[in-house]
Amino acid sequence: MRLLFIRFSSIGDIVLTTAAIRCAHNQIPGVEIHFLTKKSMQDLVASNPYIHQCHYLDNDLEATIAELKKIEFDYIIDLHHNLRSWKIKKALGIKAFSYQKLSVKKLLLAKLHINLLPKTHVCERYIDTLQYFKVVNDGKGLDYFFPNNHSFAAANLPTSHQAGFIAFVIGASYFNKKMPAAKWIQLAAKLKMPIVLIGGKEDLVVASLITASNTNSIYNACGKYSLEESASIIQMSKLVVAHDTGFLHVAAAFKKPSITIWGATSPALQFEAYYPSVNTPAHFNSTVPHLYCQPCSKQGGSQCPQGHFACMQLQDIDLIAAKVKSFL
Repeated sequence: MRLLFIRFSSIGDIVLTTAAIRCAHNQIPGVEIHFLTKKSMQDLVASNPYIHQCHYLDNDLEATIAELKKIEFDYIIDLHHNLRSWKIKKALGIKAFSYQKLSVKKLLLAKLHINLLPKTHVCERYIDTLQYFKVVNDGKGLDYFFPNNHSFAAANLPTSHQAGFIAFVIGASYFNKKMPAAKWIQLAAKLKMPIVLIGGKEDLVVASLITASNTNSIYNACGKYSLEESASIIQMSKLVVAHDTGFLHVAAAFKKPSITIWGATSPALQFEAYYPSVNTPAHFNSTVPHLYCQPCSKQGGSQCPQGHFACMQLQDIDLIAAKVKSFL
């Protein structure tokens, strides 16, 4: 049996598919798993031992469809469920199963604060898409795999950080999912521990402000390393503090204790850190209690709709610091 899984992006969403892929591989006799994603996401799937072959979309959807038609797939497992995946399903003309995206219910929660969402994490909804094949959740959480030639050692970090550090993932895809630099500076001052900042080049200004507050214990890794190298830093860390962003799920895949700082989104949207059902690492969702406007978006935005940005400005840094210390 040959299955084509589809998930185009992004980092966190693709990491969240790994449990479904593993369960399908281990529970469907003789299955051959193919995975279609964007070319930019190649590093996340190319080394997954549960995937037989990867296919990449690089802008030209028609060319991708033509390549897929050369392979005789038995079923499509659509874990993206958008217009492009619909076009692929229509073109291939085979039986397909699509995960429950629940877009309307998410919109009701974000815009009207009416919560009709089931208490089911998106990772579990991905696995539920495989019910036809009698695949069930094995409870082992998420996976992250490096290529065989991957090498990144603690020696790449400053000497002060080689004995252990906390990772601060200061990046996120949208402004109103990011905690202001002043809050990160307060948290670092309370922890008095080696810290590595993880983010992209777009986070360099904020990272420089945080680093300047304590040049001895804070190392700025933003924009310096590849996806795989940044994942290695997450793997080496003792604990991860992150926004609602892809590296949060990378941390969960490595079974790292974590703290999620929620802004425009919230755990109610069912995208929080997902861990194994047994031996679950310590995790804490940092939200502002009783904030009427959270969540205000399904994914985030460029500004606070209310103008006060209370979800981040009122973050309890003392509580977060206490949680970090208790977890360690």
